[in-house]
Amino acid sequence: MENLLEGLDYSDEAKSIIRKERLLPAGLIHRLHSAFPQYSSLLKQPPIMFAGKDKYIGPDGFLEIVSILERNGVKIGDLKERELFTKVYRFMATKHILNMIDWKNYAGDPLFHLVFPQPGMLRPSVVGAYLKANTDEERLRVVCEYIKETNPHDGKQLLNKPFFRNDSGEVEIIDGSQHKYPQCQLIFDINTQHCFSFCTYCFRHAQVRGDQDMFCQKDIGQIHRYLRQHPEVTDILITGGDAGFLTADRFAEYVEPIIQDHSLLHIRTVRLGTRVLTYHPEFILTRDYGRMLALFRKLKDNGVQLLFMSHFSTPREILNPATVAGIRRLQAYGAVVKSQSPIMRNISLFTDEKGKVDVDRSAQNWIDLGNLLAMLSVGFHSMYCARPTGEHHYFTAPLADINRIFSKAFRSLASINRPSRYITMTFSSGKISLLGTADVNGKTLFALKFNEARNMEWMDKVFLAEYDETENTIERLKPYGADKFFYQDELAEIERKLEASFAQACGASSRVVSVWDSQIYDQ
Repeated sequence: MENLLEGLDYSDEAKSIIRKERLLPAGLIHRLHSAFPQYSSLLKQPPIMFAGKDKYIGPDGFLEIVSILERNGVKIGDLKERELFTKVYRFMATKHILNMIDWKNYAGDPLFHLVFPQPGMLRPSVVGAYLKANTDEERLRVVCEYIKETNPHDGKQLLNKPFFRNDSGEVEIIDGSQHKYPQCQLIFDINTQHCFSFCTYCFRHAQVRGDQDMFCQKDIGQIHRYLRQHPEVTDILITGGDAGFLTADRFAEYVEPIIQDHSLLHIRTVRLGTRVLTYHPEFILTRDYGRMLALFRKLKDNGVQLLFMSHFSTPREILNPATVAGIRRLQAYGAVVKSQSPIMRNISLFTDEKGKVDVDRSAQNWIDLGNLLAMLSVGFHSMYCARPTGEHHYFTAPLADINRIFSKAFRSLASINRPSRYITMTFSSGKISLLGTADVNGKTLFALKFNEARNMEWMDKVFLAEYDETENTIERLKPYGADKFFYQDELAEIERKLEASFAQACGASSRVVSVWDSQIYDQ
């Protein structure tokens, strides 16, 4: 291990913690590297091109990266088109992820596509208008107009904002939360509105962009007041942005009452949604982070599960010393590390030279990822389709091809190492799983099933849709043998009542209807 550490561009503090806590045992490192040499940076460190500065932010940061690359003989091209993307969706990249990219073959490296804007992501007419603009004012106008089209709150997320009547009879709207499914409440804390790096496919660009209608939770006490009235909630998921930015003091304000207050005994799990292990794993390897780790252990010792929800899409993100050490440090303090991952073109879904989906190569990425996660005792929670937000057209692929990829990966992994549910796609109605295909009277159909829903009883039913080789969005599939899917009329009524209830709450009505009020879900 000493030889390995000497070659790393990590802080002395990180190296000291790795040694003291035995986070990189030689047997593990050699086994991982030997099993997956094609992905590994464990024993063959990439050249350090980016040093000193931890992150590069915005268009200026992007151009600074370009300058460093060009000084090292790397020209990525298409700078104006890439620059436009950084202004619409923002840009940030860490030193860690930049040094992990294979700059000798950057065009084929999933990590490059994960954080760098690519030609073809934005609609040609928008790019053309930006390139033709003669002044900064005209270019800004193009950016602002296009931002309006990016659909940041897909699936009608603003309908998920909960509200309640407090002990004083006042209506409280929880501006930094979503509560769509009974058991789980999402919290977008004021600390977590940032990211370590920005994914090009970001599903939460309203948060990182700072849109006026972003979710932002300031008052933690309000969350506890709401939870006391909602015993159906068993899980809270702190997300963002990135929950890795949550400070220990702030996190303690959330979890200490859960441990101490018996009126919150129904909270069994606390989840943190973060990509810190992909983008800045050294953050975990500091003495300051020990305060968070102590809280993780305290939760475990008091019967509350702490889930560290990562988003690994490729083994390339994991097979480096800092990420492996970070995973093992979290686990040593009682955190359960899991991965939930989107299947995205050029990152974890690949095409051949003709532009057709390469099922075998794509599936192998997920098979290797599943087996790697198993070797590190990381749970493979789920794979999911690109959400219809941002540049969905660029990242998605036909559902038929995605089904082939998922099916091959699923049957190739041991049952204990498979994703915990079938591949899903999220809409206002809920999370719909694509189970596969079914043959009915000689006709091939898609078989679908909810695994989360606005009405949880919808989850009991498998339903069928017409098979389509080109459609990429489950919601646009045509129902088999009917004009509508079974849930559509009820969904429209639920959405109407939610809109009316929220409008009533905003008007400070004396009567409060919560998301789970029987008047909304009157069967």
